[in-house]
Amino acid sequence: MTIWTQNISKSTLAGDGVAAVVVAMMLIPQSLAYALLAGLPAEMGLYASILPLVGYALLGSSNALSVGPVAVVSLMTATAVGKIAATGSVGYVTAAIAMAALSGSMLLGMGLLRLGFLSNLLSHPVVSGFITASGIIIALTQLQHILGIEQSSEMPGGTLPALLISIGHGLTQWHGSTLAIGAGTLLFLLWARRYLPSVLRHLGLQRDSAELLAKTAPVISVIATIVASSILSLETKGVAVVGSIPKGLPAFSMPPMDGTLWRELALSAALISVIGFIESVSIGRTLAAKRNQRIDANKELIGLGVANLASSVSGGLPVTGGLSRSVVNFEAGAVTQLASIFAALGIAVVTLLLTPFLYHLPKATLAATIIVAITPLIDFRMLRIAWSYSRSDFTAVALTIALTLITGVEIGVLAGIGASIALHLHKTSQPHIAVVGEVPGTEHFRNVLRHEVITYPQMVSLRVDESLYFANAAYLESAIYAIVDLQEDTLAHVIIQCTAVNEIDLSALETLESIIHELKGRGIKLHLSEVKGPVMDALERSSFLDHMTGQIFLTQHQACEALKVS
Repeated sequence: MTIWTQNISKSTLAGDGVAAVVVAMMLIPQSLAYALLAGLPAEMGLYASILPLVGYALLGSSNALSVGPVAVVSLMTATAVGKIAATGSVGYVTAAIAMAALSGSMLLGMGLLRLGFLSNLLSHPVVSGFITASGIIIALTQLQHILGIEQSSEMPGGTLPALLISIGHGLTQWHGSTLAIGAGTLLFLLWARRYLPSVLRHLGLQRDSAELLAKTAPVISVIATIVASSILSLETKGVAVVGSIPKGLPAFSMPPMDGTLWRELALSAALISVIGFIESVSIGRTLAAKRNQRIDANKELIGLGVANLASSVSGGLPVTGGLSRSVVNFEAGAVTQLASIFAALGIAVVTLLLTPFLYHLPKATLAATIIVAITPLIDFRMLRIAWSYSRSDFTAVALTIALTLITGVEIGVLAGIGASIALHLHKTSQPHIAVVGEVPGTEHFRNVLRHEVITYPQMVSLRVDESLYFANAAYLESAIYAIVDLQEDTLAHVIIQCTAVNEIDLSALETLESIIHELKGRGIKLHLSEVKGPVMDALERSSFLDHMTGQIFLTQHQACEALKVS
């Protein structure tokens, strides 16, 4: 159990209580909306916002993270489950519950194996690109609800071309009343996000209170459209509504243990686990930094794993940490995860007593809620930033966005992972290698192309700004020979300054031995300087030192002092 239980006091109870009320009000429409986005019955969104909150609260490491259904994971769930069963069927619901169980098992296993470092393996630009593309797909899937047109077989969860074709074909069938509800809600929520805080401040509320109250705009839109739908009998006029939602708490049961089903879902569950984990850790770290706190990535895996298992046994869908609800939870004054437990109790009360009032809720209202919620996720600025800073990063981001839009979210995730790995290999396979010289009057060595430095004709000093491994060993060898060829007539020593070398793998070690042999044939000795302790330990365990023609110096300055007279 997390240590936040030791920090409970009267003041924290008050802050957690206020945050719980605000988050619960926000979670209710979001939970319903994200369940529909996943192609599932609305009540499953509520079920996924009760027990999972408690599970994470007890085992997670963030004091402010709020878990539950989120847009990207719901879309990924729809995409994966839609390959196995028809939307709306019993098999579809069963597969979604199995997905939560499988994802939870994977996350829990990764946590127990202490694989939290995996959160660092996907670059932020690539993740941002994937989420941006997913946000566009999500917005288009919900546009059909707002227009009131019939959804194609590609829904939910499609590709950009299929969605555009579907919307284009359905435009002639748009429904006026549905469009009025959806567009009106969308405009109200966009207005509320931008202008409602200032209006409330003009009415006398303090800035923080006004901004917090403005975040309950989705609840206002839900209540208003339910009332309008009921009074005007919009269901009889063709407006799609949520319909009957079972009253009462979920019936707890074991998730389906069908081996064939789990095998079919395994890859998708792994992708959902990775994306959900990275998203949660990113949010958790951002919020923790604002309070000089830290989160534990391994505990996050365990907390999210238990949350998903809790969702599966209570009839919910896969969950993870949500950006908007976590930020609201933080800004509302949540100090501990007791706020999430209180919020779960509030949602449980709604599920137990108030679901009949949700019957007349138009689906167009929930679609507008989703579109507004995912708008901040669509960030094309990353493309501009990547273009100006690093063309390789830009290529990775652009590729991830394009493949996600054209081929779907699962291939998009795989493309993102592949792009991150390829980006790392590209950057490290051609490390920066600088010829360095001594800055006059100091013991510092700098690039000869950037500084006025002292060099000697009988020696060349090279600084390699990367660990040496199989992908860059050949590049290092070619670079050394090219430099040696330029001054071979006077050269007697080559010194590799290993300041930035944290590791030398076996392939690189064999390459260094080959370089020693080649340089020896030319009458040139190879030396190393500033070798780090762990690297030196590894070299001593091999026969490399027996093959060296030169020496290993503690510092680059000592190497130059010893060799400049030879």
